[in-house]
Amino acid sequence: MSDFSRILNEKQLEAVTWMDGPVLILAGAGSGKTRVITYRIAHLLKKGISQSEILAVTFTNKAAREMAQRIKALVPKKLARLTISTFHSLGAKILREKAAILGYRPNMSIYDAQDQASLVKETGRELGLKGEALDVAEATRVISLIKNGRTEWSGENRHFRTLYEEYQKNLKLYNAVDFDDLIVLTVTLLKESSETRAEYNARFRFVLVDEFQDTSSNQYDMMRLLVGNENNVCVVGDDDQSIYSWRGASFENILRFEKDFPGAREIKLEQNYRSTGTILKAANALISRNSNRKPKQLWTGLPSGELIEVFSAENELEEAEFIASKIRTLMIRDSLHFQDFGVLLRANHLTRALEETFRKENIPYAVSGGMSFFERQEVRDMLAYLKLIANHDDDTSFLRIVNTPRRGIGRKLLEHISLHAAEHHCSLFSALSALAAAPQKDPAADEKTGANAAETLGEFADLIGKFRTRLVGGKKLAQGVRELVEGIDYWGHLLSENRDAKDKDVVKWKFGNVESLIGSLADFEEDPENERPSLFDYLSRVTLASRDDLDDKEEEGRVSVMTIHSAKGLEFPVVFIAAVEQDIIPHARSVEEAEASLEEERRLFYVALTRAERRLYLSWCSSRRRMGKPSESFPSPFLEELPADCLEMHAPEEDFTPDFAAAWKKIAKE
Repeated sequence: MSDFSRILNEKQLEAVTWMDGPVLILAGAGSGKTRVITYRIAHLLKKGISQSEILAVTFTNKAAREMAQRIKALVPKKLARLTISTFHSLGAKILREKAAILGYRPNMSIYDAQDQASLVKETGRELGLKGEALDVAEATRVISLIKNGRTEWSGENRHFRTLYEEYQKNLKLYNAVDFDDLIVLTVTLLKESSETRAEYNARFRFVLVDEFQDTSSNQYDMMRLLVGNENNVCVVGDDDQSIYSWRGASFENILRFEKDFPGAREIKLEQNYRSTGTILKAANALISRNSNRKPKQLWTGLPSGELIEVFSAENELEEAEFIASKIRTLMIRDSLHFQDFGVLLRANHLTRALEETFRKENIPYAVSGGMSFFERQEVRDMLAYLKLIANHDDDTSFLRIVNTPRRGIGRKLLEHISLHAAEHHCSLFSALSALAAAPQKDPAADEKTGANAAETLGEFADLIGKFRTRLVGGKKLAQGVRELVEGIDYWGHLLSENRDAKDKDVVKWKFGNVESLIGSLADFEEDPENERPSLFDYLSRVTLASRDDLDDKEEEGRVSVMTIHSAKGLEFPVVFIAAVEQDIIPHARSVEEAEASLEEERRLFYVALTRAERRLYLSWCSSRRRMGKPSESFPSPFLEELPADCLEMHAPEEDFTPDFAAAWKKIAKE
């Protein structure tokens, strides 16, 4: 660590050590971006900057963890006061600390996509919108666009306006925020409370932002408000890899940065450590066609390597068989492993033929975007218990678990509780507690509830109250949750709900997921980086967890099949880009829209090309099934933008020899 010049190249070293004001680091694909930002933080610490004064922001929890691990390897001491966070996690932390200023309580719930959809449905029902009268997905999309200022009320969406307003009221009533609020409300807070802004400016004197090209307008505003008058800000990104405009990202934030921080130092990282010269030559030629970009020319000290192989298949089945055959050949010939291969596609619906072929050929694979651990029903049940224990006003969690396991709280009783809540402007749990206590205070107070029903409601209220005392502000959280699982007999609930299962394996698997959740809570408590682990902190962490947080071990020993968007930030020795066809990449819609859309599609293909380290294969079909019927296809126009001297057409493979077949049989068996 004492001599970075032996580890970093000249431009990387400049990016790490430049401290004279704001700096914009344009880091090309494979140029060591993560190394630079981690070494820069290590350099700050070496210069005597306090951990608590440094804020590093990135886009996924996985990236934040990896960054923290790399810094720990460079700085051999505890880093409990160093803040490395995603934008959303940082927003959650700030909102909890300053909830009262915006009229919230610190125990607010954070609604994920499923919670949000449930609340939209519930709000729609309150407004008399049912069934086909309410498109939940479209309503949720419009709510997000309005919140983020990406659209305005118009003739096309104004029928959602009342729903939007009532949805916002319900969120506030339930002391809850959705994902968009984590950024939007934080920006509002920092803008409207100069005292709060000054506090965070003083706390975070040095701000670093990774993947800057992926920031949205609101995330940029959040960053700008967090940076104090000292302007100690460093942003790292690559406009050529900006591929998320559909979720609000804007590479034009680079231009905003230059305007807001005049005289900022611009440093370009153009030496690529990942790919061969041939792959980079093709990628450079492609991206140079875009006019709206900062000029960069990636180069490498690595050999030119193999030409990029192009395969023209008759249909998607032949394309999949080509990919499977190449994987077999390269594994045997070059001693590669399954995890050395990545198969990239423009969209997930294109994986069917690949998956069928891989199963037939005994090629283990993992498709990105599978169900997250935290989306599994049994896990969501237990998290709903914890959310209601933490926040009694969380009606969405209440409705999920009030009858899980079944307690005899039927529809009529729930309607009675809902009516009481509406009349008294309180949460459902508060209404339940009041109805449970009413017969005790006055036997004639509430005839509809009845003594038996009141007893049932009281038992549920007592259960939640008991575990609130046990878990909120307490220690041994994992043990407390285990007691909760046993107390509600969740095992018995799973048995009763899965009676049709042929054996108990399904129930064991589901209960194993609950055990894994408890294990995750134990790990959270035992993590030395968590000085005061609390139930609120844990719920924030898991609610913000996304599919990028799945255990990397799930990918070991498997070919990775994923969309190009999912592949960003990854690399593989061998990459196949399938379905490189007109109307797929570039997407048909982008051709019809503005030039900016076509340029983003080109950036997307550029990202795909630069995932490859040693070998790259491109394939397309002359016929592909669409809507269940074969349809004529044509190669992508992007293929014509690649230099001819970088490409070669696929030549038929030699037939399998007995020795080759035996070698593959051995690999497949292993």
